[in-house]
Amino acid sequence: MKSPAPVRIAKTAPLGLETFTLSRFLFYDVFMSVDSLLSVATHEPTAAFTHLTPIHDASTAHGWWRSAVIYQIYPRSFRDLNGDGVGDLAGITAELPQLAALGVDAVWLSPFYRSPQRDAGYDVSDYCDVDPLFGTLADFDALIAEANRLNLRVIADLVPNHCSDQHVAFQAALTAGAGSVERDMFIFRDGQGHDGSEPPNNWQSHFGGPAWTRIIEPNGEPGQWFLHLFDSSQPDFNWDNPAVHAEFERVLRFWLDRGISGFRVDVAHALVKAAGLPNWGGRADGNSSDGFPGQDAPMFGQPALHDIYRRWRSILEEYGPDRILCAEANVDPLPRLAQWVRPDEMHQAFNFPYLHAGLDVHRLRHIITDSLVSLDAVGAPSTWVLSNHDVVRHVSRFGYDGPGPRDGDGIGPDDAQPNEELGRRRAAAATMFMLGLPGGAYLYQGEELGLPDSSSIPGSMRQDPTFARTGGARIGRDGCRVPLPWRSSEPHSGFGSGVDPWLPQPESWPTLARDLQESNPASHLNLYRAMLAERATLRLGQGSLAWVEDYCTGSSLAYLNGNTLVIMNAGSDPLPLPAGRTILRSAPSAGADQPGADQLGSGETIWLTVS
Repeated sequence: MKSPAPVRIAKTAPLGLETFTLSRFLFYDVFMSVDSLLSVATHEPTAAFTHLTPIHDASTAHGWWRSAVIYQIYPRSFRDLNGDGVGDLAGITAELPQLAALGVDAVWLSPFYRSPQRDAGYDVSDYCDVDPLFGTLADFDALIAEANRLNLRVIADLVPNHCSDQHVAFQAALTAGAGSVERDMFIFRDGQGHDGSEPPNNWQSHFGGPAWTRIIEPNGEPGQWFLHLFDSSQPDFNWDNPAVHAEFERVLRFWLDRGISGFRVDVAHALVKAAGLPNWGGRADGNSSDGFPGQDAPMFGQPALHDIYRRWRSILEEYGPDRILCAEANVDPLPRLAQWVRPDEMHQAFNFPYLHAGLDVHRLRHIITDSLVSLDAVGAPSTWVLSNHDVVRHVSRFGYDGPGPRDGDGIGPDDAQPNEELGRRRAAAATMFMLGLPGGAYLYQGEELGLPDSSSIPGSMRQDPTFARTGGARIGRDGCRVPLPWRSSEPHSGFGSGVDPWLPQPESWPTLARDLQESNPASHLNLYRAMLAERATLRLGQGSLAWVEDYCTGSSLAYLNGNTLVIMNAGSDPLPLPAGRTILRSAPSAGADQPGADQLGSGETIWLTVS
């Protein structure tokens, strides 16, 4: 075979012309055994690319979070060490070496505070203690010590918009009466109508139904209403009250003193409400809809929020330059999101538009470009994520060729079921495409095992408030929260050896258990390990991005990050590849029913080295 000729790549931005020689190299495939990583495969160049559109320059800024891969742990479903059917902090500590071996930089813990668990811990009754369901403060300290030993950072979930109705402050507000300083910690209002029997405004809860609940006053009569953007057991704090600010500054310092590396701030855009609490005819979640742009939602994105986070940023900096704030701020458009990560505010913000883009290559390109340009303007890194505890796992979302589940809802036994094999193949491709991007990335526990959502949970066992508040009309999020499979031959697939898990595991869980995947070089787990290792070696998180126009078609998308070429084929037909050294492919190559080494199969991503 002839050696490939040099290919001249004309950049469409005014950065000059460079000549790249696309040489043929030996390549290894992640699906081979460790001993055969240097097996030889070559392919002739069947397609050349000629135009680049640079978008983002490599970063030289300091800060571990700028390129970190952060792994979300949902504590109640991670590992149950005491046998009560619910995961615990000791279980997390025991398995942290597995996460260090995976190659992540930090873990983010969903809430573990004292809570009645009406909303899986997002209803906090004491922000400065561990719920006995998960252990003790001593268990938390042991977790931090083990993470430090493994060079893993730990980020805690902070829930400042609302608390539990069992919180001592809310209980005091109920008994103190209208107009009291205790009640001013929350958002109480008189009702409308001649007898006050109508809610103060028309706001709706994220979980269905009105966002207001009327209380019985200490005298036994129906009285004021309190606001809860989520469940009725989760009253919203009144952030117009300086006492609320002081309380959360105390909470921040409590956990920073115990060695936490930062906070993921739950619904960070919701704390402050517009003066007068005006009616809102748009979506309950504040996302834009016809006639109701998200920027006008009176319960989200208010200007006073930024002063709160500037103050928090200053507190974190007292503890050193490596403590971070990440905003769960579901605001649009993307340039508006950049306001949350200006140099004196948050360090990161979740990129929800990316999560919801699916495999639409046009939408992905627009969001990636918009994210990098908008965040570069304020000197902040972008983040990328495909799954979390609030959405259907991407293995299941990508298993549909037609309409899939609604955003924020799950898949029930009576719904159309995804094609799991197809979904897992596409999920691997989407993850490889994501991990090649510059910036930070978030992984959700179990996605490295290729876990799908569980759709077989009976209604009697569902625990998401959404299911109950809508009378089962919305399935809710339980399907992505099912306890993990660790060891195939143990009870409950190694999640715990005691009582049944708090949510039932699907029958397929033993076949996806971590121990089986560790010994299989072609497993989803070992693909993740290889991706994370190469991502670190190639410094892709600190890298650049230029669109490779020749491969940005209606069914494929490609970019250069440094000299790593990333191509994803979202179409139905194989895609010819340029010559280069294959770093990784998301699916086995050159099998009996797969394209050869010179083609990229449908639903596959490749990383190639070009020079």
